[in-house]
Amino acid sequence: MPELPDTAVDEAERLTRLALRASDDDEAAAYRERRESVLGEHGYAARERDDDGHVTLVCYPRSWLDDDGVVRMDAVDPSMAVERPLSGPGDPERWDDVAERNRETARRVHEEHGSVHGETATALAEFASNHYAKPVEALTREELAEFREEYFERNAWPSDAQRERVRESLRYAFAVRDEELP
Repeated sequence: MPELPDTAVDEAERLTRLALRASDDDEAAAYRERRESVLGEHGYAARERDDDGHVTLVCYPRSWLDDDGVVRMDAVDPSMAVERPLSGPGDPERWDDVAERNRETARRVHEEHGSVHGETATALAEFASNHYAKPVEALTREELAEFREEYFERNAWPSDAQRERVRESLRYAFAVRDEELP
């Protein structure tokens, strides 16, 4: 069986984080169904292991299961599984911590540069948190291009002023964290 691509694991992790924070059961189920679809394309499935409030995403080959969904112990090869911790005390990469840092970045841009740039920074903060679970300033050039070309237009409903000044807004968001735009 081929190895599970990092991009599929990253997307499964993102969808799991969204499911865990969903406001209702239907929304959570939709995220988990999408996760199963993404992993299923590679012959994998997922489960969430909860150890005293510390959730870990476990991605494993579907071939480990029989037709009834029961694990076939003779098929298990732990080297084929991928685990991603999703929470833990003191973990700086926890989604909540990252999301709060990104909201603070957006607030500072708004305060220092006004609403046009602040609204764009808010959209960027939501994108970085929800799609990559990483701080705004850690986004790559490719991820910023995805934000500008896809997310911004479809999800932020930008004004003409925001569209005209998006690059400047992104520079301000990075500058708040003493970083240069990649």
